[in-house]
Amino acid sequence: MTTGCADFAAIAPGAADESRDRFTRHRGPVTCVAGIPGTATAVTSGYDGAVGIFDLRGGPGELLGYHDHLVNRVTVNQAGTVAASCSSDYTIRLWDIHKHSLLTTLRGHADDVEDFAFTEDGRGISVSRDHRVILWNLESGAIERIHEEHERDVLSVVVAGNTFYTSGDDMTLRQWDLQSGRTLRKWGPFEHETDTCAVDGNRGRAILGCDDGSIRIFDVRTGELEREIKAHSSGIKKVCVSPLTGDILSAAYDQKLRIWDARTLDLRVELAGAPSIWERSLNWTPDGESIVGGTFDGTVLRWNAASGHLLSHFSHDGAEPGNACFNEAANMGGGDLVLVSDDGFLRVAKLTPEAAQWKARVEPGPNRILMNAVAADAGYQVVMAGAHDHRLHIFPVECEGLGRRGVAIPLGQGPINSIRIARHAGYEGDAFVACYSGSILRVSRRGEIRGSINVHEGAVKALRIHATEPLGVSCGADGLLVSWSLDGTMLRRFPGHTAIVDDVDIDPGGTMIASAGRDFILKVHNLHSGVLLHAIRLGWRSPKSICFVDQDTVIVGDYWGTLIRADLRCGRMVRAKIARNGISSLSWSLEHLVATSYDGGVYLVAPGDLRVVNKIRAMTQRYVPAVGDDAA
Repeated sequence: MTTGCADFAAIAPGAADESRDRFTRHRGPVTCVAGIPGTATAVTSGYDGAVGIFDLRGGPGELLGYHDHLVNRVTVNQAGTVAASCSSDYTIRLWDIHKHSLLTTLRGHADDVEDFAFTEDGRGISVSRDHRVILWNLESGAIERIHEEHERDVLSVVVAGNTFYTSGDDMTLRQWDLQSGRTLRKWGPFEHETDTCAVDGNRGRAILGCDDGSIRIFDVRTGELEREIKAHSSGIKKVCVSPLTGDILSAAYDQKLRIWDARTLDLRVELAGAPSIWERSLNWTPDGESIVGGTFDGTVLRWNAASGHLLSHFSHDGAEPGNACFNEAANMGGGDLVLVSDDGFLRVAKLTPEAAQWKARVEPGPNRILMNAVAADAGYQVVMAGAHDHRLHIFPVECEGLGRRGVAIPLGQGPINSIRIARHAGYEGDAFVACYSGSILRVSRRGEIRGSINVHEGAVKALRIHATEPLGVSCGADGLLVSWSLDGTMLRRFPGHTAIVDDVDIDPGGTMIASAGRDFILKVHNLHSGVLLHAIRLGWRSPKSICFVDQDTVIVGDYWGTLIRADLRCGRMVRAKIARNGISSLSWSLEHLVATSYDGGVYLVAPGDLRVVNKIRAMTQRYVPAVGDDAA
């Protein structure tokens, strides 16, 4: 596969983004697009924390306002007068659509709010990663009722008349009575997570999208399974029902967007593909004639629901496409870093205390798509990057940086979350690739798949390879923290976390591992005995990244742009807010820490006092500074 490689300053100067002084599109992935009834407009939400309004016929967007963190979903009431946005700042905000103003903020959740539904009587229901379902009085903003029956993160809610339905990571679908709050029925637990649900009220059907790629359809009166459709080859992230015909839209990590006939439940049409689609963002328009959705590039799309043709893709506001929301950095030596981001570009930068310079940008093929993972090895002269479309990209390293030609290997195991390269005898230059499917694949630097390690029950979030011993450690969305030999043998399952484990690291001496996840606990184990050495509560803001400084010190980066330096000897923690969005990864370059952020910046940090000694920025994510936020 041919890749484009050019001088960064000539094709995508950071100053071009920073010169823009108003919101015209999202500067981060678009998480949801929701049509406004009776209009040709839609409300949008994004990882930049913005809530916007777009004309579906084209043109730049308008800003409603910002959350303090990324926005997971937006919904509109039936009257088309109020929008609700759900955020990882743990709040729901209600917006007056006509006045473009904030009405109120609903506070009560203790973790990311993932979905919201309006009821016909003016109330609202929210679901969250705090495992709770909350019924709100929208006039007063008061909580009327809390449901705590779900055992893990709740990700989806839909209202149908006097009932509502919820689903999530506890692998169940639940039906509730809206007035009494009584649980009417529970389906599952199934063998896979159930991220998304919908209801066809006219036909009395509850529709469940599952992580095994199946759509399961239940009769809401009898509870019986009416049909199971093997709809996709990877996890389904969105199902929704046409308000016009009852047809079912499903979108999954296999990059397929499909519509199923409501009468026969057969495949009716597949939507035309488009670059950088984010599956979870899709919705029907209120008239049922179109499908709308968003991309990792911060743009909005619209399809004809009958034909599947893509009608419009807007708006890039005249600027270079893409959003440099950085996900990880790899050290190429001498202060050079290679970075991956939501826009699918690889960028090479020089970042030292004395220099901050963009050197190159590489586009891996014609269809850019979000890249979460990158690894580099100067000895083997190779860079490997993992993408949302299941592909592993392998680039040679040349004297001036990345080579102009790379190869793309379709692994077929879902989005790639983490990559590390081994240097051990018998595994020289082999990459260990953490996949959404739960597998860790061993891939040679020439692209040969040499094996699979299957020690997780859900998406593998991160992994590390021991510096001298032939073993690795990994953590996952299943809450598991495990070690394994490089030949694939399970070595130990550590007494783990009670929620998603986001990151893991091995200490410089090779005797301990540190991990952090959505239970807000930093845990340190002895790598070989499995003994829990430390368990330190980090507060109530979700951690994302972790890195050992030495055997006595761990640094954690959270989703709010803060670094936390934990002294393991006494449990003392020092905090420093360095970014306006989450710290996506932590790594080393010479004696400094490299912190990448979703805000478009890369920060070189002194590990002793968490002082930013230099930084480089590819974009400015927000046009309205967050109140009280003076971060760069």
